Amino acid sequence: MSRWLSITVGVLLLSTIWVLPLAELTGGYFSEHMLRHMLLITIICPMVVFGLSNSSRNLFAVSPLIASLIEFIVVWGWHVPQLHDLARAFWSVALLEQLSFFVAGVLLWHSVLRSGDALAGAGGLFLTTMHMTLLGALLILSPRLLYQAELCRLGGVEDQQLGGMIMLGIGTPVYLIAGLFILSKALRLTGNEGAGQ
Repeated sequence: MSRWLSITVGVLLLSTIWVLPLAELTGGYFSEHMLRHMLLITIICPMVVFGLSNSSRNLFAVSPLIASLIEFIVVWGWHVPQLHDLARAFWSVALLEQLSFFVAGVLLWHSVLRSGDALAGAGGLFLTTMHMTLLGALLILSPRLLYQAELCRLGGVEDQQLGGMIMLGIGTPVYLIAGLFILSKALRLTGNEGAGQ
């Protein structure tokens, strides 16, 4: 896929997820929010990274492990109840939330896909898999609503649990499969170099 096609598809998908009535598909606000979030960081961000030119390497030159830590802080930070409720109350805060998700996602995928250290890339994705799984499990297993914004209360605990299942069902496998793919590629290269000696 060409660079421009990749970026075009990414931008079109980004526009689409904010136009589609996803609440009708999921049945609630929180699960709709989580579906948009997962599509953004697991599909749109990698598409944008594939479309970036090689000159962007210096702009996003961060270790995959550092990028994973940044994404952890961004994702868990915006899921702290006070910050999440604030983002639901003010559109400007919601815009900042989504922009930070996008930047952290691009930073992570860029560091992983364009890193010269495949093992570090796989490690960054495995760390991301673990914290996504933990957050999803917390949302599913919580016996009460974690968020008190009116939009979040509309669907009740069931909507929050569905949001957690969406996180587990999309985020966990995407990061895990990508990490395993990168790890297997690194091991094959190591094996080939060893065989050539």
